[in-house]
Amino acid sequence: MAAYWLSRCVVRDPVEYKKYTDRVPAIIAAHGGKVLARGGRYQIMEGPETFHRFVVIEFPTLEAGVNCFQSPEYTEAASFRRGDAGIVENVIVEGGDATV
Repeated sequence: MAAYWLSRCVVRDPVEYKKYTDRVPAIIAAHGGKVLARGGRYQIMEGPETFHRFVVIEFPTLEAGVNCFQSPEYTEAASFRRGDAGIVENVIVEGGDATV
């Protein structure tokens, strides 16, 4: 079942953050991921306006998304956005209607 990696981001240092964003597409593709949305136009419908960049990536399975996030390549790339370059919240959620 497909899974979706959702990110909410605040970019504080665009130059340092770009070192991360330049590396990530190839890493995602290597793990079978497909970017559905990455930093495009958005409209906050409800909740705090804390984040100003949103990303949605589809993976074939939850495990593929988790493996991508935990891979050495992604960990190295993410080091450029961690710290003072930005704030990011990530979640990977399996698709489908799991509500019981």
